[in-house]
Amino acid sequence: ADEGILHASGRGVPPVTKDYCIIYNSNWLSLPKTLDNATYRTLENMTSTVLCSSSDVPSGIMKDKAVVVMRGNCTFLEKARIAQSLGAKMLLIASKSGLSGISDNKTDFEDVTLPIALIRYNDIVDMQLVLGNEVNVTLYSPPLPEFDYSMVVIFLIAVFTVALGGYWSGVAELENLKAVASPGERETRRKKEENVTFTPVTVILFVVICCVMLVLLYFFYKWLVYVIISVFCLASAMSLYNCLAALIGEIPFGQCRITCSNKTIEVRLIFLAIFCIAAAVVWAVFRNEDRWAWILQDILGVAFCLNFIKTLKMPNFKSCVILLGLLLLYDVFFVFITPFFTKNGASIMVEVAAGPFGNSEKLPVVIRVPRLEHSASTLCDLPFSLLGFGDIIVPGLLVAYCRRFDVQTRSSSVYYISCTIAYAVGMVLTFIVLALMKMGQPALLYLVPCTLITSSLVAWRRKEMKKFWKGSNYQVGWRP
Repeated sequence: ADEGILHASGRGVPPVTKDYCIIYNSNWLSLPKTLDNATYRTLENMTSTVLCSSSDVPSGIMKDKAVVVMRGNCTFLEKARIAQSLGAKMLLIASKSGLSGISDNKTDFEDVTLPIALIRYNDIVDMQLVLGNEVNVTLYSPPLPEFDYSMVVIFLIAVFTVALGGYWSGVAELENLKAVASPGERETRRKKEENVTFTPVTVILFVVICCVMLVLLYFFYKWLVYVIISVFCLASAMSLYNCLAALIGEIPFGQCRITCSNKTIEVRLIFLAIFCIAAAVVWAVFRNEDRWAWILQDILGVAFCLNFIKTLKMPNFKSCVILLGLLLLYDVFFVFITPFFTKNGASIMVEVAAGPFGNSEKLPVVIRVPRLEHSASTLCDLPFSLLGFGDIIVPGLLVAYCRRFDVQTRSSSVYYISCTIAYAVGMVLTFIVLALMKMGQPALLYLVPCTLITSSLVAWRRKEMKKFWKGSNYQVGWRP
């Protein structure tokens, strides 16, 4: 279907305007690319009828107006012929079941020259609420932008999160090594340690769980989506607390404590916990508010990714290769291969990310940034640029391992910096392919080779591949 924009203007001073998505047939109608010299028509809301008969409407009500009627049993062109005969200048057909292509046998209706477009019924309701009952409308279809600058924001968020997560993991590793070297600090450090180490077996199990979960989401999305939302709220609140608590811990003042059940806790941490819980609750309540909820989701998402990268430790490069390799195959399979098995020919990954079968609830597992370039596609399908948490966390685990390896071998951050730069290059490559192919890409297809090959080359060039591959048994005996 061809996507276009209905530009609606109220009668206020200055006039309030808003754009809505429409679907039209470019073989029947050619829309202008801009609003320059656009002809506006007064909108007549007749959604109480389906306009399958001229007797459905009073005489003269459509004269020189844009008319909106409901979708019904008769064809689009039958409605258009009736509307045209009654003097209408534009026909909008409201649909409650979503937007689909407009196609009828035009050869039987050569006399129909009326512009015809399909619009969501909910948009007509919104138009009345926002603009009032007296509305002027026109149609146009701006060209698709070659590049959307929201990608730059996505790039900066992703690289910042990976770099900071890797650095934080290195700081934690340095504290661990100092604790090992100082017997008096070992017990204290052991109590604080919250890291989880992945072994090759747990890596394989993790990937299998990801595959099973994705398939279950595809078939039982409308129930499981609320489970994922609940888990995200809990995990992101805890992650935001851990991130901010690490920053607050560096502030030397405001450390008053209270005692409860023989335990002491800083008052500022209590307020911090309340703040983090409130942030997650506010997002959960207003998650479908597109104007600002994406900001809160991105903040919670970045905190979640940072905490995940810092907490989950890869013991060696071998485990990193297994994890990134398997998740690369997982990504490619569910994006490129599954369309051959699904009924509608869409990939399971894309369907789940977008919400299968038009589900309005979306999984909160992506960084979202509103598209900055205006187009019909932006309005109709993809108002946000998206990057999955996995495209940050998975390469981030390798960056974190490189940072810890630098700390353990005192290698002046060469592995960490090289892998971070490789991640940034992989992101740029992803965006280039996205712009050229005009379709969603599995980012790991480009991020995994860039980061793995770069890390391997650095280890080989420094003649440390054996130690880098096997991990950090050599850290015993480390001295500050």
